[in-house]
Amino acid sequence: MPLIEKSTYIAPPKLLFNGHLETIIPSIFRTIDGVNYSRERIDTPDDDFLDLDWSKVGSEKLLIISHGLEGSSDRHYVKGLVKLFNQNGFDVLAWNNRSCSGEMNRAKILYHHGASYDLETVINHVENEYDYKAYYLSGISMGGAQTLKYLGENGGSLNPKIKSATVYSTPCNLEDSAATLKERRNAFYKKRFLGKLKAKLFLKEKQHPGLVDVELLKTVNDFDTFDTHFTAKLYGFKNAKDFYHAVSADNWIKDIEIPTLIINAINDPLLKDRCYPVKLAEKHPNIFLEMPKRGGHTGFLLKGQEFSWAEMRFLEFLNKT
Repeated sequence: MPLIEKSTYIAPPKLLFNGHLETIIPSIFRTIDGVNYSRERIDTPDDDFLDLDWSKVGSEKLLIISHGLEGSSDRHYVKGLVKLFNQNGFDVLAWNNRSCSGEMNRAKILYHHGASYDLETVINHVENEYDYKAYYLSGISMGGAQTLKYLGENGGSLNPKIKSATVYSTPCNLEDSAATLKERRNAFYKKRFLGKLKAKLFLKEKQHPGLVDVELLKTVNDFDTFDTHFTAKLYGFKNAKDFYHAVSADNWIKDIEIPTLIINAINDPLLKDRCYPVKLAEKHPNIFLEMPKRGGHTGFLLKGQEFSWAEMRFLEFLNKT
């Protein structure tokens, strides 16, 4: 029963005294120096492209990182993992979801929490073109959901080179996570994410005239409306609720057959209720659920340390599995 009752993350820096500060301060101010990527562009089966950023040290082990909503390989939480794992003998590949690499993708679609098909494209490419002996998957926030979904979808047919996985700040249940953006205290996050996604859809309309109802898009100020009239329409779902249910990672977590660590802080402002799969972890031999009281969303900073606690916890877990 790998429910981790007592987390080793206890004391964030004193100035970060609540979940919002633990989330926002690292997002704005944290920097990781010394990470230099080599970029590779690959094609997708639907005639689009994905940009892959590599940081190699000549290892036979590869860590594959999936970033969060409106993130990229340049986010602090990705670069922290890259630098730490490079220093500990891993090659690292940080892939960028469509439209997140600094260049708009070609297709009519962008990406979403259930876009495990693009992660599959990345892994298949690596398997076909490189000679690694072991793969390890890590995902942060949305990237964690994509990772969990991919692992569960493949279940017992998963490539045996994929040894284990780690995710954190992950919306295991997308509907419950999306509901947090309706809360008044989370207006900052809603405005930030929604603004970035709307801007991308305006660009999509220029690429593909007639794809987007521009006048409606101008007026949208909540995710229920955005996901019903834009996300669901783009990906073939009925409405926001149908989309959340259909792609939510917890539909597949039970089918994961490799050791997988899920770290979700209790004070994460963007997670609630079903994002903490306690009952499943209590009986599932491969799901290790760790729920620190503190950490915020993609925070987990340590005073005087370059790397976050979550990054070091990932390394500890993957080295043991």
